[in-house]
Amino acid sequence: MSAPITHHEGAHHEDAHHHAGGGHSHGSLKSYLIGFLLSVVLTAIPFWLVMGDVLDSRQLTGFIIVGFAAVQIVVHIIFFLHMDTRSEQGWTMMALIFTIIVVVIALSGSLWVMYHLNANTMPFHDMQQMR
Repeated sequence: MSAPITHHEGAHHEDAHHHAGGGHSHGSLKSYLIGFLLSVVLTAIPFWLVMGDVLDSRQLTGFIIVGFAAVQIVVHIIFFLHMDTRSEQGWTMMALIFTIIVVVIALSGSLWVMYHLNANTMPFHDMQQMR
């Protein structure tokens, strides 16, 4: 039979298990606050661009919003997910790169198919003339 674990031993075992995350870096309050403030700013600026109708070109506004979204993804990866090339011997970064490649292939393929379906579909009025 095993001896019962006292509260102190159980807390030590639990604490050791919690911090032995295999090289995971846990953020400090300062890094979380920096990430939060960057996220707020990176959300507020595009919101202001759209709601204030700041730019005349909708296309330029859209590109700027996509740029801010890409920067915000990087902020979330660094400050909240704590991903870098050192965590788990680089496997998390490899998984992220693979995921990005798959998403880019899926999105670009979908947009390509939708564009060509739209461009190559006969309009309804042309079908009326074929009769």
